Amino acid sequence: MLKRLPCLSIITILAIAVLGLVPAAPAAGATATPIPVVVTIPVLKDLVEQIGGAHVRVTSLLSGYENEHTYSPKPSDLIAVRHAAVLFEVGLGLEVWVSSLVKNAGSPSLRVVTTSTGIDVIHDDADRDHADPHHGNHGNPHVWMDPDSAVLMVAQITDTLSAVDPAHAQDFQARQTVYRRQLEALRNELVARVRALPDRRVIVHHPAWPYMARRFGFEIAGVIQTQSGTEPSARQLHTLVSLMKREQIKVIASEVQLSHKIPSMLAKETGARVVVLTTLPGGVPNTETYLDMLRYNVLQLVRALETP
Repeated sequence: MLKRLPCLSIITILAIAVLGLVPAAPAAGATATPIPVVVTIPVLKDLVEQIGGAHVRVTSLLSGYENEHTYSPKPSDLIAVRHAAVLFEVGLGLEVWVSSLVKNAGSPSLRVVTTSTGIDVIHDDADRDHADPHHGNHGNPHVWMDPDSAVLMVAQITDTLSAVDPAHAQDFQARQTVYRRQLEALRNELVARVRALPDRRVIVHHPAWPYMARRFGFEIAGVIQTQSGTEPSARQLHTLVSLMKREQIKVIASEVQLSHKIPSMLAKETGARVVVLTTLPGGVPNTETYLDMLRYNVLQLVRALETP
C-alpha cells in the first residue's frame, strides 16, 4: 500500500519539481552576511575588496579628497566602527585620530589590524609631526605608495579575513594570489618606464613620496612642505628656487589634497611644470583603484620629466 504524502501547497510542489529549490544549510563557520569592515583610507578599501570580494562590506572613513593626517571623524564614522567586525589602519602615526574613535565606539569584539606591520619603513624627520608622543617617530607612514609594501598589506588582510571567516579562507587565498600577480606585473611595467628617463629629479610638495621614489627610481631633490599643516618659510622657498634654477629641476609634484598656491609660485619663478598627483584612490578621475592610482602617479611624473 502506498503511503500518503504530506499535504503540500501547489506553489511548494511546483518550486521543488520545476526549480529544485531546497534550502541549503549554511556551511560550518560561514558568515551569513558579508563581513562588515571599516578602513581608514580608500587604498585599504580597495585592497580589502580585492581579497574579500562578495564576502566583505567595506566602509572607508576617508573618501580620497581629505588629508589623512588631519581628518576629523564624523558621527557616522563612529556608528560604522561600532558595527564593524574589523578595522584596518595603516599605522605608523598616519591616523592619529583612530585610537580615540575606536575607544568611543566601545566595541570589545572589534579587531583593529595595522597593515604596515613588517614593512621596511623609511625613517626621516619629515613626518615627525605624525609621531606618537608616547613612543616617538615611527617613520614615514606613506608605505602603500610602494607596490611591494602593498603585497605585505594584502597578506595581513588575507590572514585577518581568513580568521574571521574561515569557511572562505581558500577563496581569500586564491584572490590574494591573483592580485599579487597584478601588482608584480604593474610594478615591472612602471619600473621599466622610469628606468628609461635620463633625469628623474623632482621637487615634492609634501613628504608622501619616498616609498614610491625608492621603488621606481625617482630622485626627490627637495620638499616644499616638510611638515603637514605648516607653511614653508620665505628662506626655505628662496633656497628651493635657487636649487631649482642651479640644478635645472623642471618638475614639481603637488597633490590634489593640498593647496597648489606655493607650487604654482615656484613654477612661475623657475619655469618648472607642476603635476598634480594623489596619495589616495579616487583623489583624481580614473584613479578609483590602487593599481589605477599607482599607474597614474608614476606616468604623470614620467611624462612631465620626458617633456623638454
